[in-house]
Amino acid sequence: MHKFDRFLPARVTGALWAALTTLLLCQPAHAQMFEPKAAFADTKLYFTAPLRWDRTDWLYFGSTMAAIAVAHEFDGDVRKHFVTDPAAAIGTTAPQGTRDALPMLALAAGTLASAVLVHSKDGYYETGTMLEAGILTAASTTLFKYALGRERPHDTLQVDSWFANGDSFPSGHTSLAFAVGTVFAESGSDRYRWIRRGIGYGAAGLTAYWRVKGNAHWTSDVVAGAALGFTTAQFVMDRRDHTHRQVTTSVVPVDGGLALAFSLPLN
Repeated sequence: MHKFDRFLPARVTGALWAALTTLLLCQPAHAQMFEPKAAFADTKLYFTAPLRWDRTDWLYFGSTMAAIAVAHEFDGDVRKHFVTDPAAAIGTTAPQGTRDALPMLALAAGTLASAVLVHSKDGYYETGTMLEAGILTAASTTLFKYALGRERPHDTLQVDSWFANGDSFPSGHTSLAFAVGTVFAESGSDRYRWIRRGIGYGAAGLTAYWRVKGNAHWTSDVVAGAALGFTTAQFVMDRRDHTHRQVTTSVVPVDGGLALAFSLPLN
């Protein structure tokens, strides 16, 4: 298997690009739901965000690192809970990668299908947000995997096998699931917020559980992946909402000349 395929499973990336193609074919909603120029601007801001963090942002970052550190302390114990003989599992592969991607794909596909069926602009917008959050999350996850090189629990008995050409930290399935799940959970009407949060975060949490139970990742891998996916989704939602609500101007013809019109979305 080519090294890159280990970092981003071909089926997962293929599904993301298929979703992108579908969005681009939805011409009535395409320009509003996924604008390449805006997405490129978001990408630059995303990867340079730490340069603009304030004290609160750094506090959140420190809290996240502390949570990952605590989870790391239990990496070995959790593996022993799910794998009775870790030594016998060395050299095997985690066979459920496709299954573990299903919750994330189901949320994205279901949101898009619903938008198509009822011709919902909000649905297209939500799917586009999922797609952008997923792409940014996949990119940052891959960078961390290459940089840290941690071996998976089925590749080594050592919990701290870092910089060993591995691809365990953070969990890609989990980061993508939380990116998509967070967008699903925090979008739509507040009337159904508790239902959306139950489905969105529940599906993402199930993915994280499966990755640890299947000996595909350490506990700290999925904690890091969850944090990365969640914060990326929040960033994309804030950015797209800000762009979507920006005041727009236009020149319109009126009797006797032209008028400058302003528009601002109120919902």
